[in-house]
Amino acid sequence: MSDTSLDLFEGMDLDILFALFDTLPVDVSFVNADDEVTYFNLPAAGRIFPRTRLDIGRTVQRCHPPQSVDKVQRILDDFRAKKRSTADFWLELGGKFIYIRYFAIYGKDGVYQGTLEVSQDCTEVRALQGEKKLEGEPAV
Repeated sequence: MSDTSLDLFEGMDLDILFALFDTLPVDVSFVNADDEVTYFNLPAAGRIFPRTRLDIGRTVQRCHPPQSVDKVQRILDDFRAKKRSTADFWLELGGKFIYIRYFAIYGKDGVYQGTLEVSQDCTEVRALQGEKKLEGEPAV
């Protein structure tokens, strides 16, 4: 049996799907093939890079500072040309270590559909040491 991702969502309520994305400790944004922001999640802890309803339909180039627009455009162009399918960046911002990842999204036919941007505050993750296993969790 060969499931598709859509099959795996069978019976899932759309509200649950949105709650799932808003529960993730990451900012998620989707930019369509025309470079327009068409979705972003609203994490309970707040977004690292705030978005408003006005960003929906706006080109992604207008959502970035002027000094990074050429880099954003290069990534999108590379994704369209299939020169690469991911791009990763990290930076210090307000005392936090932020990890930003871009993923090219292609349809079943291989045609570029857009870009998924995922940003995460990895400050606490970066400071982890040793191990913590499930065995250390108290019994219920």
